[in-house]
Amino acid sequence: MTPTGPARFSSARFSSVLRRRGGPPVVGPDGDTAAGPVLVLRPRRVVVVAWASAVPVVAVFVVVAVLLPDSDTGVYFRGADQVSMVLLGLLIAGGILLLARPRARADARGIEVRNVGLPRYLPWTQVQAVSFPDGASWARLDLPYDEYLPVMAVQAVDGGYAVAGIRKLRALHAAAHAAVRPGEAGGPGEAAGPDEAARPDEAARPDEAARPDEAARPGEAGGPREAGGPDPGRT
Repeated sequence: MTPTGPARFSSARFSSVLRRRGGPPVVGPDGDTAAGPVLVLRPRRVVVVAWASAVPVVAVFVVVAVLLPDSDTGVYFRGADQVSMVLLGLLIAGGILLLARPRARADARGIEVRNVGLPRYLPWTQVQAVSFPDGASWARLDLPYDEYLPVMAVQAVDGGYAVAGIRKLRALHAAAHAAVRPGEAGGPGEAAGPDEAARPDEAARPDEAARPDEAARPGEAGGPREAGGPDPGRT
C-alpha cells in the first residue's frame, strides 16, 4: 500500500528518503524515483572504529551493572541502578555510532547528504562545485553565497575509496550542468521571436520619407545663383 497524506512528508531543507520494496530506490524531497543509477557512499574506516568502540563500551557497562550488588563499597545497589548503568552504556555507545551515520546518495538530478543529523537534499543546479580542500577531513558541496555543505561520507582517511567517490560525484555534477547549459544559452527560447523582429510600423513610414517641401529648393541647392548665371534682381 502506498502511503498517502501525512505519511508522506517533506520539507524545503530536509527530506526523508524512502525505499519501496521490490522497486527502484527513491531519492528526493518528495519521494521521487531516482533518475538512473544511484551512487551510495559511506565512510569505511570510521564505521569500523565506531562499532569496535561501541560494542566494548556496552559490554563494560553490562559487566559493571552485574557486579554492582556484590561490591564491598557499603552502598546498596538495587535493580533500578543496574538498569540505569546498562542504559548509560547504551547511550554512550549510541553517541559513538553517530560517527557511522554519514551517507551520501546521488543520482542524475541531485544529491542527498546525511551527516550526523537529518538528511538534506540538493538538486545539482544548486551545487556550484564538489570540492575536497587541502587538509580537510571530508569533502564538501560549494553552494551560492559562499556557503557549503560538508559531505562526511567521503573522508580523507579512506584514501583511494574517497578519491573514487569524489570523482563519481563530480561526474554526476558535471553531467547535470552540461544537460542544463544548452537551455541557458543559445536555446530556441532566446532567439528573436516574431514580436522582436522588425515590424512594419518600425520601418520607414511614408510620412518620415523626404517630403516635397523638404526637398532641395531652387534657392538652397545649386540654382542659377550658385551656377554663376545672371542674377534676376540685377539689370
